[in-house]
Amino acid sequence: MSSALIERPAPPSAASARDTAPKRRTRVFALAEARWATAALVLFLVALPLQLTGTPAWTWGPLYALTYITGGWEPGWEGLKALKDKTLDVDLLMVVAAIGAASIGQVMDGALLIVIFATSGALEALATARTQDAVRGLLDLAPTTATRLGDDGREETVVTADLAVGDTILVRPGERIGADGRVLDGTSEVDQATITGEPLPVAKETGDEVFAATLNGTGALRVKVERDASDSVIARIVAMVEEASETKAPTQLFIDKVEQRYSLGMVAATLAVFAIPLGFGADLTSSLLRAMTFMIVASPCAVVLATMPPLLSAIANAGRHGVLVKSAVVMERLGQIDSVALDKTGTLTEGTPRVTDIRPLTGSNLDEDSLLALAAAAEHPSEHPLARAIVDAARTRGLGIPEMRDFNSAPGIGVTATINGAAIAVGAPARLLNGAADPRSARTAAIAEELENGGRTAVLVERDGTPVGILGIADRLRPDAAGTVTALKALTGSSPMLVTGDNPRAAARLAAEVGMVADDVHAGLLPQDKVEAVRRLEARGRKVLVIGDGVNDAPALAAAHTGIAMGRAGSDLALETADAVIVRDELSTVPKVVALSRAARRLVVQNLVIAGVFMTGLVIWDLVATLPLPLGVLGHEGSTVIVGLNGLRLLRDAAWKRAGTEAVQ
Repeated sequence: MSSALIERPAPPSAASARDTAPKRRTRVFALAEARWATAALVLFLVALPLQLTGTPAWTWGPLYALTYITGGWEPGWEGLKALKDKTLDVDLLMVVAAIGAASIGQVMDGALLIVIFATSGALEALATARTQDAVRGLLDLAPTTATRLGDDGREETVVTADLAVGDTILVRPGERIGADGRVLDGTSEVDQATITGEPLPVAKETGDEVFAATLNGTGALRVKVERDASDSVIARIVAMVEEASETKAPTQLFIDKVEQRYSLGMVAATLAVFAIPLGFGADLTSSLLRAMTFMIVASPCAVVLATMPPLLSAIANAGRHGVLVKSAVVMERLGQIDSVALDKTGTLTEGTPRVTDIRPLTGSNLDEDSLLALAAAAEHPSEHPLARAIVDAARTRGLGIPEMRDFNSAPGIGVTATINGAAIAVGAPARLLNGAADPRSARTAAIAEELENGGRTAVLVERDGTPVGILGIADRLRPDAAGTVTALKALTGSSPMLVTGDNPRAAARLAAEVGMVADDVHAGLLPQDKVEAVRRLEARGRKVLVIGDGVNDAPALAAAHTGIAMGRAGSDLALETADAVIVRDELSTVPKVVALSRAARRLVVQNLVIAGVFMTGLVIWDLVATLPLPLGVLGHEGSTVIVGLNGLRLLRDAAWKRAGTEAVQ
């Protein structure tokens, strides 16, 4: 192999740093909806104190008028366009109700209604834009150029989009792989967590498959391109996320499901209340006043507010306890789930390899601490994740790390160094033992096999060519993982499913530790396979909650009924695609937030009953007698206050504690 193959790349220059694609993130005020909503809110907040302090109407009247215009023109215009398709939506009805309220002197009530709906629309637009940013930004993981090798061995830097199936590319240490393909020559370790979610780099040698956008380790690889850039796994992840986001049925809150019927019915009833008395000889002013009073008391404001406070209170309570639920729609949907699919690495586990076993061999004259210190000294200069795990373990124990010299790293094999005059080798048992059949090597191989059968990665330590000990390294299970699985099973009535790109042996071991049954373990999955697993459940009528953290989980998070991402180690795409985020990575909060959602849904039903009783009573009064406008407004606002206060009960810490109790029952 030529020296060019093993030459480490130079540190990136300032110029190359500038060429790196910036993180895509839409600014809030880049959205027209956000600018109009902010303007309406500011105008309303300026006008309100002026009105309440008794200043002349000419000081606050124009401000309210501008509030109506800035906050109401867009939903009003969209509502008018919807009318062309013979559709009447609540947004247009809210604008009409706000104008109607202003026409009979209730200017502040109408302005408040406009501000609420404008702000809601801006938040929805921002969430959509941020998700699109994350999807497009995923493509930035893939390098824009690659080194193509000609038939004569000459190197040529080309745009990755120009690579064709059959081309050969050179991937130097530390570079991202430019295309999906297969290794023709070379040995290295590749971090492919973005694709498979595996916590540790995977050894690659001749004949092994590699993926675009994954990170090469310390070796150099010649790779034969097997897929076009548009058909690579990373490109298919982007396509699947976009497809799932677009094809997911539009989510509606409980009240939205009767939007059309209610809107049409209210408009027809208001016109009837105005026209019928007028037809029987009533004067125009009294008929108009009765109709406007009817529109106020029958307005869906009370019903909307009856729905929102419980959900918003639940969102605020969950946020205080480390769960970011992105909208009231999501909070409602969380309570509907009846199946759960969990990722392994970074979700049920911490996502960081740690030393779990230290096995000095008989006759080595080493105890656990001295064996670990010896391995840490040899691995200290290495950047490999296993090396970092060994060094961290030694530091955690407060061990002194001996001086070393003559460090050397061999990709796929391990490292060597001279420590206290002895030649120390640390690496893969199969490579270091190299099939030796002596009793000590056989005993060492048996210990390594035992560790690997238990889901650990075995690391052999040799001194002057003689095995002296073995370390076991594994991704550590989260302390609350087993309890969370049990609680989710109790809440949904079905056993959670494990979906992971990790190997079947590691997946089966972890599933046994958390109480999952073997039939619910699905290992070795690529992102599209996770999506298929979710869709199979949904085809059986299940509403699936997916919990994950990586880029490879994003398509499943988007395709699921509801998706939750782990916050600390979660990829940008997973965090933006998910409907909720566990900010502090406390997995035990998942069943609690599901139980809290169900409590919020129960309060929504209570509030709708209360609002319905008030609305029905006021409407009947207005129709069969004469309901004074001030009394109608008082009754309308009073019902709103009652249902609002009822919904605010979920703000209390006691509500979170009750959700925790419900989750473990």
